[in-house]
Amino acid sequence: QVVNYAPFTLFPSAVPGALFEQAYAVQQDFNLLVDAISQNKEFLERTLASTIRVDDFTARLFKIYTQVLEEGLAQAVFLGINRSDYMFDRGVDGTPALKQIEINTIAASFGGLTSRTLAVHRHVLKALGKSEEASHLLPNNPSEGLALGIAKAWELYGSQSAVVMFLVEEVQRNIFDQRCIENELWNRNIRVIRKRDVFEKGSLDDARRLYMDGQEVAVVYYREGYVPKNYDSQNWEARLLLERSKAVKCPDIATQLAGTKKVQQELSRPGTLERLLPGHAESVARIRATFAGLYSLEEGDKMAATAIADPDWFVLKPQREGGGNNLYGEELRQVLEKIKDSPERTSYILMDKIKPQPSKNYLLRAHSPLKVSECISELGIFGVYVRQGKEMVMNKSAGHLLRTKAVEHADGGVAAGVAVLDTPYLV
Repeated sequence: QVVNYAPFTLFPSAVPGALFEQAYAVQQDFNLLVDAISQNKEFLERTLASTIRVDDFTARLFKIYTQVLEEGLAQAVFLGINRSDYMFDRGVDGTPALKQIEINTIAASFGGLTSRTLAVHRHVLKALGKSEEASHLLPNNPSEGLALGIAKAWELYGSQSAVVMFLVEEVQRNIFDQRCIENELWNRNIRVIRKRDVFEKGSLDDARRLYMDGQEVAVVYYREGYVPKNYDSQNWEARLLLERSKAVKCPDIATQLAGTKKVQQELSRPGTLERLLPGHAESVARIRATFAGLYSLEEGDKMAATAIADPDWFVLKPQREGGGNNLYGEELRQVLEKIKDSPERTSYILMDKIKPQPSKNYLLRAHSPLKVSECISELGIFGVYVRQGKEMVMNKSAGHLLRTKAVEHADGGVAAGVAVLDTPYLV
């Protein structure tokens, strides 16, 4: 076990100011949308029907979701922490446009470490004699914003002695990112425990209150549970126990399902946003303006044939979170050739490949040579919302994350060892 520094860029990267503001302006709309999807059983059932038939992981999550709904929800307070990720697409005329890559509704990470990245870049600019430029970097503290949401959910749960439980993996490379949020909670006198052995130590009382090691749990904050390898038969049992409990889950299973790629593709269909957010025409317009082209592989072979003929214009995405899963170029062509006539194709979505304008920077990573790289960046905006019953108690953006990687890497984030932490310099 070695402590290592998180990788980062030497300099902040230029980001178009208008697109940065657009990403912030639409975040509360996305919060409303995710929450609306999580409460719409009919929409989730219809949208995920084909995926459930071929993707065992989504099917098992969905089975727990329906089981808990049939029993009746014990949970009354709902907490969403999501991160909407964008790239800056270079249009035909060279004007950049904001295009959403995905929205992460479970274990959206780097809110903690990116809260510290700003100070690094301010220092670098000052050391270069660029104090004026250093003063232009915007304040950013997602760890405080995310903790505010968790604290609000804890308060509404209504038990001073109850704890917040961070659900974590056995070996946690990203522990310091989590500690930033944890320390914000301790500073508010909210007790935090870090656990993974829910099957052995977790139990429910008659009122379906959740206990771990005899301590009542008010909020369960997932920092794992988004990939199949996080689950064995005991962990599936534990997930059911957590979902049945009164504790505030961040996310509850419905919100995790709302973040699937298949849902993202369904949202791009004409009329879907209007049905999910009736009476919110302006929100719908702001959300739709960020969509890239998304295509289903269920409807005939035309899209698959187009992508096979010209794979460099597309990305093939499986129903997986955590980065490093997407397929490009020749690999995309081979997989599509293999699955184009099988039911398995319904577990993928096809998306237009975004073509951003590269810039130059140095990527500082342990044991890597220092050299100037052609880079592209991805902007994430953190969103937090808390709903009690039907009433939205909190809905806000909570800070931003800029990740930058060398152009030769098609896919993968910081956790996948490809991207590094960055700070936007608005131009």
